[in-house]
Amino acid sequence: MPENKRTASGALGGIVGLVGLSAVAGLLVTAAVTPAIAVSGAAASSAITVFDNMPSYLKPDELMQPTTLMAGDRVLAKFYDQNRSPVTFDQVSPVMYDAILSSEDPRYYQHGGVDLIGTTRALLSNATNPDGDTQGGSSISQQYVKNVLVQRCERDAKAVEATETTAAVSRDEALQKCALEAVQANGAAGYQRKLQEMRYAIQLEKEYTKDQILLGYLNIANFGGTTYGIDAAARYYFDTPAANLSVGQAAVLAGMVQNPNRFRIDRPEGSISDGETSYNKAPDGSIDDVDQSTVQALYTLRDNGEITQEQLVNAADGYSATKGRQLYVLSRMETDGKITHEQYVAAAVEPITPKITPTSQGCASSAAPYYCQYVVSTILNDPAFGTDTDDRVRALRQDGLTIQTTLDWRVQDAAQNAMNAYTPSSIDGMKFGSTVVNLESKTGRILAIAQNTKFTQDPGQAESDPSYNSVIFAGDSTNGGSIGFNAGSTFKLFTLVDWLQTGHSLNETLNGRIGPVPNMTNSCTGNYVNKNNDRINNFGNDSGYVGTPMMFTRDSLNTGYLQMAAQLDLCDIAKTAKKLGVTRGDGSDITMQYANNVIGSDNVSPIAMAGAYATVANGGTLCQPKVIDKVTDSSGAERAIPERTCSAALTPEVSATAAYALQGVMARGGTGARGNPGDGTPVLGKTGTHEEWQTWMIESSTNTTTAAWVGNYEGGVNVFKKFWGGRALSDIRYPLAADVQRASDDFYGGDRFPDPSSNLLRTQMRDLPNVVGQSISDATSTLQNAGFRVSVGDPVDSPSGPDTVAAQNPGAGSAPAGSQITLSPGNGQGATVPNVGGQTVPAAQAALNAAGFTNVSIGACQPEGNAPNEGQVTATNPAAGTATNKSAAIALSIVAKKCS
Repeated sequence: MPENKRTASGALGGIVGLVGLSAVAGLLVTAAVTPAIAVSGAAASSAITVFDNMPSYLKPDELMQPTTLMAGDRVLAKFYDQNRSPVTFDQVSPVMYDAILSSEDPRYYQHGGVDLIGTTRALLSNATNPDGDTQGGSSISQQYVKNVLVQRCERDAKAVEATETTAAVSRDEALQKCALEAVQANGAAGYQRKLQEMRYAIQLEKEYTKDQILLGYLNIANFGGTTYGIDAAARYYFDTPAANLSVGQAAVLAGMVQNPNRFRIDRPEGSISDGETSYNKAPDGSIDDVDQSTVQALYTLRDNGEITQEQLVNAADGYSATKGRQLYVLSRMETDGKITHEQYVAAAVEPITPKITPTSQGCASSAAPYYCQYVVSTILNDPAFGTDTDDRVRALRQDGLTIQTTLDWRVQDAAQNAMNAYTPSSIDGMKFGSTVVNLESKTGRILAIAQNTKFTQDPGQAESDPSYNSVIFAGDSTNGGSIGFNAGSTFKLFTLVDWLQTGHSLNETLNGRIGPVPNMTNSCTGNYVNKNNDRINNFGNDSGYVGTPMMFTRDSLNTGYLQMAAQLDLCDIAKTAKKLGVTRGDGSDITMQYANNVIGSDNVSPIAMAGAYATVANGGTLCQPKVIDKVTDSSGAERAIPERTCSAALTPEVSATAAYALQGVMARGGTGARGNPGDGTPVLGKTGTHEEWQTWMIESSTNTTTAAWVGNYEGGVNVFKKFWGGRALSDIRYPLAADVQRASDDFYGGDRFPDPSSNLLRTQMRDLPNVVGQSISDATSTLQNAGFRVSVGDPVDSPSGPDTVAAQNPGAGSAPAGSQITLSPGNGQGATVPNVGGQTVPAAQAALNAAGFTNVSIGACQPEGNAPNEGQVTATNPAAGTATNKSAAIALSIVAKKCS
């Protein structure tokens, strides 16, 4: 165990060292610059001044640490330039301190930051032999200083774009330059670097205790590749914490710091060597081509009878360079009395047996890779993590942040399971894609993102294999690299909302029959005028009907929505989309210059559309979608998170009424009924299709919202005519959205939606014209133009034929707008009963016979003294003016002097 206190000689060394080194520095700097010239007093004095004027204070920066993305209590992913897990002094095995001190700085607790003996010897050797191998001689304090400076350089390293006078420099090249400069030992620059390390080291020991510096060194040192710090090294190479390292393991790691990438033991072929230290077993078990100097210690143990030849072979088998270095460390520990000879032999004969335990990083290894990458994209684009890209990269890879995401594994797992069940990762002959996103309506917290493709960040792999992709289909060009997808009829939400915002009712009646697209107003970019008499069809070539916005929404009728838009301002509809958080996928505003924009020709992101529908479900309050709940630094202090707000976007009356219309979509008979989770939780929703290339299903309870998209991420293959798993690709959206919504309903529930505004449901009364006697076609046009729906009933008795309206129900007057009027054609077999009241019975019979009625009889007779002898008619049954069949019985009511 290292000493806890600096010795008196060590404290004195700090004082004497500074004075002594100033003098030594003068000689060495001069020797380095002019080694063949006699050193003059003036030159030495000048060099001493240079040393004394060097910066003396170096404050160690915060260690680079991995940034961890968390989802609940599970790690979503890690990111790092340096994989490190800093530990306290007591969390390191004492034998590790002994190993590092014995091999690197045995006089550590006796000197004042610089080992004058070792340093002077190394510097003089290097000065007198500039072309030979250089010697180190750095104390632990100096090595700590070097590592601090390297880390500082790496933190500040930036990629540099090419200019007219300089070549482009990648960030990796900048990092390599830091490392090279830190170990530069040749020439004047090398000596100046070494002297500056000394200057810093001496001052460092005045500011910190020996134990603090020693621990700082072990926490910052590189142990090969991206493994930094003793605890990360112990866990990576031996699957054990630093506190549990054995003698042999500690010696391996202590030996590694001299040349980490040479002595690392995580490669199948063994540690890197210069070709002279590999072991090759001969058939008889002996060792051929062995570097005798490297493993002489093993031969000595064998020759002394302390180990067998077999043990020698096993101990030296593999990782040869590292084994030689380990033996050196063990020998130094034995010499210093830190281990016994028996411990030395036991560790020496034990083969190096790594238990490599990698710490994976990046989203490719995450259980939710596309969600993970969306978080990464947020970090790299949001000013909360830095003012520029380099700052944000450092935050992600160096700052040791713990970022708590909004992901809910329960919903995420359900989303990915549904994706796996219903969608393939690719389909021959098309660029097939699918995504589903679920968010919390009342907060905007994104709970899940799943995608059908496998995540990769290799563009070449994505290009050669369509089952891989780096683009986040749920996102946009800023966060995810996607430009979105044509929204189809899900975009009708914004026309519906604007319709209600302008005071229109869901029960107003419009002629939604197929016909030329109406001209439309756009006060921002100029009106749309249908100069070519163009038409926009309905899905399935539906001819349309006269109906209400409530009906048009349920049936997703394009022609009905075009008529609605014609009564609005397209500019206002575009502003409504922006107000609900929706722009084009490339970030530009939607302008709606054309009629087809009304039915969703713009590219939008699924996350943005989910947020818009969540706003309606949330009583009109828009909560911007978010993926980060909390950020803490390595000390546990909270840091700012990306700003996301909740604000009122719609009035409660408008949102409740829009929700009412959208619930009809999910009810029986609505286009979204197949996507209803059917779990008893009230849901609203909307389907969408664009040119048979893209399909959508968006649905929401009051608490969670799901958006599912299935289609072409490039190209235009008809998804209604391609099948997978016995289901048309166009139908995948329904079970995909239903499964995810059902899962979120299970965990988050949902309430009854508020009642719609009665004012926005008001029924309009309109004049109902009399169309009896008109042809059926003319009568139908007359009524439809008046805002009524028309049906043709069964023929009725009438002299007119089947092409003429013989009756209408209800009759002329007034009726609710949009109500249905039934037209009854004539059958040609009817006649109108003439008015024969007051006529004598013979005269009445003659008149009825003349009108075509042949079945005439006396029905009732009332005696009256003044009546004519032949009787007088008072009424008929059916009554006069009634149209009835000519064969119908006509009964006469009469008065007569005598009734027989």
